[in-house]
Amino acid sequence: MTDKNPMDKLKGKAKEATGKLTGDRRKEAEGKGDQAKAKANDAMDGARDRAKGVKDSLTDDDGR
Repeated sequence: MTDKNPMDKLKGKAKEATGKLTGDRRKEAEGKGDQAKAKANDAMDGARDRAKGVKDSLTDDDGR
């Protein structure tokens, strides 16, 4: 996983909270969107890691 995703989640939470406090529904929605994007990136990273694990398990020690 990348180190960027947790920061994106925090930024999204901050935007959402700011939007709620100020009544800015657009800012709140942007924050929720940022969080969803970070979550999707986490899922893609996990799938990529699992696929690499499967590939590695199917190859022999020589890397063939």
